[in-house]
Amino acid sequence: MVVVSVSMPEELLERLDGFADEHGYTGRSEVIREASRNLLGEFEDKKLEGRELMGIVTVVFDYETTAVEERMMRLRHEHEDLVASNFHSHVGDHRCMELFVLEGDLTEISTFVGKIRATKDTLTVDYSVHPVDDFGPLAGMD
Repeated sequence: MVVVSVSMPEELLERLDGFADEHGYTGRSEVIREASRNLLGEFEDKKLEGRELMGIVTVVFDYETTAVEERMMRLRHEHEDLVASNFHSHVGDHRCMELFVLEGDLTEISTFVGKIRATKDTLTVDYSVHPVDDFGPLAGMD
């Protein structure tokens, strides 16, 4: 197996070690291998390929970190054909939340989510992806 060096904040490393101990992993390498497989496999779902998809992406970041908000604005404009809607809100005393509603294919959505995840200083990034045709006809609409 190849050895890889990874930089991360000490707090994250402590959480990683605690998680490994708590869940019976042999060490942090095993946790990182599993997390990497899961991350890489997220958008390899064959059921989603070739279908029109709706994605919801929620990003939380510190109010003082203006670089994150600027990056969100740039991504919104860079992917204007993908971003159907965007909402910004203040949450709690020092947090901002950015919500994106996306409409596109698997490659477009996964690229967008990857860019969001790669944004430095985000606190959380959550998302879901759903095929548009899974929702069926709207009730009462003929």
